[in-house]
Amino acid sequence: MEPTGERFPEQRQVLILLLLLEVALAGWEPRRYSVMEETERGSFVANLASDLGLGVGELAERGARVVSEDNEQGLQLDLQTGQLILNEKLDREKLCGPTEPCIMHFQVLLKKPLEIFRAELLVRDINDHSPEFPEREMTLKIPETSSLGTVFPLKKARDLDVGSNNVQNYNISPNSHFHVSTRTQGDGRKYPELVLDTELDREEQAELRLTLTAVDGGSPPRSGTVQILILVLDVNDNAPEFAQALYEVQVSENSPIGSLVVKVSARDLDTGPNGEISYSISYSSQEINEPFELSSLSGEIRLIKKLDFETISSYDLDIEASDGGGLSGKCSVSVKVLDVNDNFPELSISSLTSPIPENSPETEVALFRIRDRDSGENGKMICSIQDGVPFKLKQSVENFYRLVTEGALDRENKAQYNITITITDLGTPRLKTEHSITVLVSDVNDNAPAFTQTSYTLFVRENNSPALYIGSVSATDRDSGTNSQVTYSLLPPQDPHLPLASLVSINTDNGHLFALRSLDYETLQEFEFRVGATDRGSPELSSEALVRVLVLDANDNSPFVLYPLQNGSAPCTELVPRAAEPGYLVTKVVAVDGDSGQNAWLSYQLLKATEPGLFRVWAHNGEVRTARLLSERDAAKHRLVVLVKDNGEPPRSATTTLHLLLVDGFSQPYLPLPEAAPAQAQADSLTVYLVVALASVSSLFLLSVLLFVAVRLCRRSRAASVGRCSVPEGPFPGHLVDVSGTGTLSQSYQYEVCLTGGSESNDFKFLKPILPNILSQDSRRKPEFLE
Repeated sequence: MEPTGERFPEQRQVLILLLLLEVALAGWEPRRYSVMEETERGSFVANLASDLGLGVGELAERGARVVSEDNEQGLQLDLQTGQLILNEKLDREKLCGPTEPCIMHFQVLLKKPLEIFRAELLVRDINDHSPEFPEREMTLKIPETSSLGTVFPLKKARDLDVGSNNVQNYNISPNSHFHVSTRTQGDGRKYPELVLDTELDREEQAELRLTLTAVDGGSPPRSGTVQILILVLDVNDNAPEFAQALYEVQVSENSPIGSLVVKVSARDLDTGPNGEISYSISYSSQEINEPFELSSLSGEIRLIKKLDFETISSYDLDIEASDGGGLSGKCSVSVKVLDVNDNFPELSISSLTSPIPENSPETEVALFRIRDRDSGENGKMICSIQDGVPFKLKQSVENFYRLVTEGALDRENKAQYNITITITDLGTPRLKTEHSITVLVSDVNDNAPAFTQTSYTLFVRENNSPALYIGSVSATDRDSGTNSQVTYSLLPPQDPHLPLASLVSINTDNGHLFALRSLDYETLQEFEFRVGATDRGSPELSSEALVRVLVLDANDNSPFVLYPLQNGSAPCTELVPRAAEPGYLVTKVVAVDGDSGQNAWLSYQLLKATEPGLFRVWAHNGEVRTARLLSERDAAKHRLVVLVKDNGEPPRSATTTLHLLLVDGFSQPYLPLPEAAPAQAQADSLTVYLVVALASVSSLFLLSVLLFVAVRLCRRSRAASVGRCSVPEGPFPGHLVDVSGTGTLSQSYQYEVCLTGGSESNDFKFLKPILPNILSQDSRRKPEFLE
């Protein structure tokens, strides 16, 4: 609840505003205009712009409009000329019935600022209805003994017009017995009475036919006639007399059909048929829609139709009592209809604004008017809206209310409000009307896109294919429409050396990220960049997020042996003393792997050995150790092939070859290779072979030239034969050097070379040549070596 000190100033402001409005209205009395009924549609009524003291343009600028009490569209305001014109023909009798004067109340509503001017339109009557009698023929039974001057009431004619246009006079056709006297009742209505001028003689004339004419006061006058049949009766000298000349009753408008309204009673001093009384309604103010029924025998008046106070609030009846002798008496019945609370309050919207932009200050949403057709306490109303909505009602002039916002609205919190306006009257029981208004809140670009995460971590395995989808970022915008459409982009990297444009790309519509090229873990393990999300509002709002890409290692690198060095030169020989104990560390194979993780976990394995079981390789560190004691029977030269394998999937491996030489001790100065002595002899033999081969090639070349000349001269071809050379025997070569056939050599040769460990020079010594097998024309085989 608000503090009392804050609520009272606001109430005082409202009271002051209402007081000022009342003062303003009091200074401008309602203007009255008049128009004749049945005037053609579009006829000029008044110049409102001049009467209000406003320019013609001000009426359109201030949204002027005419509002009638019953929401009828009888009048129209021409905003171009400021004239008030008729929107339709007006029928005074339909609008007001017998009520005179006939006044239409309406208001001129101006907005920006709000002003209301009250006015009245007097609809003047024209003589457009002729008097009509309720019956085509009236029958009067008059005793022959009636004295001169006896008055016989006649049913009066009904004219829908009012004032001077209503019935003003009655006259009767010429005759020798009667004349008509026109009487005026207290309410101004005129009715006829037949007055006997000369005595009647039934034996002379049993009946008479007269014509009664009702004439109104219009110009020109209109008239209506009825036939009167007069039956002359025998003597009946007492007319019925009512107990009351006027019966006044009150009936609630919600009385059920068939309920008793009043019972009239008359008596006749005569006896027999002349004393039997029957009742009838001689006049009713609402003959067209008569809601009452009179019992001719009992005089009871009952309802036969529902009453409605808001339509007709009173009824006047003339009751006639007739005896069997033709005499009659008359009384009047006045029925007042009492109002009950049977009408629900009504609401009519004058203006409605929807949607309303969010973040706007106090804004008028709707202007409406309320009313209740009941009267008194039943017509008083209370207007309110439900709690929990950011709206409030402000009462304007008379029964006009304004629905306004309490402050700025936030579409992201709620985009639509259903406002229920409740109008409750103060009657018993209380009736209420509810009217719902849907208010939409339009969007303003006041929310930047928000990423689902402040940072993203993406994983991609190296050696990926180009344009590979590696992940996505996502941002949402709480706005709607184009204000919520998000576009993604790569922001310039903070590291100027990072070639971001060549590494990744982003789909601007959905934030999908793609690797533009194959990534190499060994070159780039991870990189970071920032992505931006921008909406399409005005002005544009944006946000950014960090993306970290981790490159996952793949087993794409084989182990590389650092020791012993595998460079194609003469192998390095490890010396092993024959006195070494089991487990003696001979050497250690050292290898690395360019991968990481388990892809770089290396294991060592002895793949081949000259003498299995003599040496072993430790699987985890590559150490080569003796497995047992060495003996004199063990060969002096050993060759070990060690397999180095990583733990990737699939695993990759490399091999290296170790040459071991068993020696008696490390103090021997000369440690030549066992093949050093025969190598000198093989070098001499190789020189001889080279000289012979060179001579053979030269001879073959010369022979070929001669054969070519001979073929050209003799035009015949000869085939040249080529001999084969035998392959010399020799020991199994250590290292082979391949010499391709170039220059004058027609074949490729392989030579076994060795760099002696104890020599002071690095000169190669050529040993015996190894001639390859002659390859067939269809296939080739690897050279075979003799041991």
